[in-house]
Amino acid sequence: MEKHYIISISNLVDTFSIARAGEEFDFTISTSESSLSDSTISEDDFLLVSIDDKVYYLFKVIAKTEDEIRLKKRFEIDKTIGYTIDEEGVFQEITQQEHDIICQKLFSAFNTQNNETDAKVVLENLKEDFADWFIKLDGSKHNYFKDSFNSNRDKLIEGLSEYEDIYNEEFSSLVFNLPTDNTKEYLNTLEKTLYKESGKFYEFSQKKSTHMPRAILGKRNYLKFLKDKIDNIQSANQDPNRINPLANQKDFDISDFQNSCKNAGLVYSDKLITRFVSSLLTKPFVILTGLSGSGKTKLAQAYVQWICQEESQYRIIPVGADWTNREPLLGYPNALKPEEYVKPDSGVIDLILQANSNPELPHFLILDEMNLSHVERYFADFLSVMESNEEIPLYADGTVDNSVPSKLKVPVNLFIVGTVNIDETTNMFSPKVLDRANTIEFRINNSEMEGFLGKTNDLNMKALLTKGANMAQSFISLSNNKSFTTKDLDEINNTLLKFFGELQKTGAEFGYRSASEILRLINQLDTLNKALTTSEKLDVAIMQKLLPKLHGSRRKLCPILETLGSFCIASDLKVVKDVFDKDDFDYSNDKVKYPLSLEKIARMYKGAVDNGFASYAVA
Repeated sequence: MEKHYIISISNLVDTFSIARAGEEFDFTISTSESSLSDSTISEDDFLLVSIDDKVYYLFKVIAKTEDEIRLKKRFEIDKTIGYTIDEEGVFQEITQQEHDIICQKLFSAFNTQNNETDAKVVLENLKEDFADWFIKLDGSKHNYFKDSFNSNRDKLIEGLSEYEDIYNEEFSSLVFNLPTDNTKEYLNTLEKTLYKESGKFYEFSQKKSTHMPRAILGKRNYLKFLKDKIDNIQSANQDPNRINPLANQKDFDISDFQNSCKNAGLVYSDKLITRFVSSLLTKPFVILTGLSGSGKTKLAQAYVQWICQEESQYRIIPVGADWTNREPLLGYPNALKPEEYVKPDSGVIDLILQANSNPELPHFLILDEMNLSHVERYFADFLSVMESNEEIPLYADGTVDNSVPSKLKVPVNLFIVGTVNIDETTNMFSPKVLDRANTIEFRINNSEMEGFLGKTNDLNMKALLTKGANMAQSFISLSNNKSFTTKDLDEINNTLLKFFGELQKTGAEFGYRSASEILRLINQLDTLNKALTTSEKLDVAIMQKLLPKLHGSRRKLCPILETLGSFCIASDLKVVKDVFDKDDFDYSNDKVKYPLSLEKIARMYKGAVDNGFASYAVA
C-alpha cells in the first residue's frame, strides 16, 4: 500500500514548474535530515511539496536510489492554505486522510472542472480502500466469507472496476452540483443501473444463492462509500477552512478532556472524569446518579460534544413519566397504514442506523431522568441485546417498506448514558438494570462547593465542540479491548471473593458477568491512568459494581455494612466506633484502603440506623 509524504522547502519553484504534469524527473535534496537512503519513502508513494506555503506540487514516486528519487508530476497549485509543517527540508509521513484534506483545500476555490480533477486524485484509491473495508466488515459479521474474500481481493477490485464506467456516466458529473434533496434519488437510480449488471459479487462465493444478500450489500456499501467520499469533498469545498477531525487522529488522552472541561468552566475532579470515561470503555451503558444539579447531564453532554465531530452522532432525550412501552425509542408499525413504520420523534432509530453505518465513530444516546418511568418498560429490548448481541425485532419481514429495517442491530459503537435523580417522583432501578451498568454517584463536598462559589464564570460549552474528535477512533479501539487485567490479580481476586461472600448473605452477590466487567474496568482505569494504585482501582470497582444493588432494612443491612466497612480499613480501626459514629471522620487518611466505598458504606449505615431502611440510591 502506497504511503504519503510532505516536505517543505524554500526554493526550487522554477525547477518544479518547468516539468509539466505527467512528466518525470529526478529529485535530490542535500539536507542531512532528509537523507533518502534513510527514508522509508519508496516506489508508488506520493509526495506533496510545499514552497513556503505558497505553491504546492503533488508527485508520484516512480523509482528510488540511495541518493535520489524519480518523480512524476501530478499537479501544481499556486495557493496558500495555512498548513503548518514541523520542519523545513524533512520528509514527513502523513495519513491518506491528511493528504486528501490538503488536496481538497488546494482545489476548494476552483471551478467544477478542476474540482472533478481533484475528485479523481482523492478517489484514486477508493476501490482498494473499499475492498479492505468490505472484507473486514463482512469477515467480522459473517466469518464464512472472510477467507473467500481475502483470497480473492484482486477479483473484488476488478469487479468494482467493471461497473466504474456506469458510475462515471450516471454519477460523477453530478459530484459537485448534487442537490441535497435529490441525493437519494440519484443514488437509487445508480443502484438500479448496477442491479442490471447482476452477479458482480457472486464470483467471490461458492454458492451464489446462499450469498446473494451479501452480494447486494456489497453494491450498496460501495455506493455509500462513493457518496461519503463525495460528501467530504463537497464539505471541504463549501468551507475552505473546514478540516475533517478524522484526518489527523491520535491516541486517546484523558487529560485533554479534563483540561477542556476546566477551560469550559465545568467543575469536575479528574478522578470523576476518569471513572466516567473508563466506565464507557468497559461497557457502553453507564448510569449517573446522585444529587440533583450536581452536573450529571452536563458531564455527559460535555463528553459527547468534545469527542463527536458532528451533532448527528448523539441524542439527548428527556424520558417522560408516560413512557410505558418501547415506542418513544423504537417507534411502531402504523395500524392504519400497515406498509408504514412510524419512527419516533426522538431520532433514536436514525442514530442507531447511522452508528451501524459508521463503525469507526462513537455515537451516544443520553437518556435524561431515566427513571421517571419504569426502565424495564421502555428499555427492555436494549437490556436484552446488551448481552445476547442479537437484533431488536421491529416488525415482521415483508409487512412494511424497507426505509426502516425489520431488525435493528445495536452496534458496539453506540454508548448509552442514563442520568438519575431519586425523589418521590421517580422509580427505583431493578437489579437487572444495575447489573448491566456501571453506576457512578455524583456528590459535592465542601471544598468543591467553595471552589465553585469562588469562580462565578459562565459555562462555555462551545469551547468543547469537536476538541477531542481526533481521538474518536482511538476511543473506539480502546472500547473494543475486552482484556482482563493481569496486574496484581491475586490481590484483586482475594478482595472480590471477600465481598462476594458477605454480599451473598443479603442476596446481593454478583455473577460471572459482573466479575468479568470488574476486571475489565480495572484494566481500562489502568490504561487511562497508569498512576492509579491497585487499591484505588478496586475502590472504584467496588463503588460502581458491587454496592449499587445493596438495599434493605436496618436489621438486614447493618451487620453486612459493618463487615463490608471493615474490608475497607486497616485492621487497627474499629469500623463502628472509629468510622460510622464520627461525623468528621477523615476518609483520606492512610489507614483507609477504599475511601470512596467506605464513605458510601458509612452513609448507608447511618441512613439505615436513622430511617430503618437504606439503599445505594438514596443514602
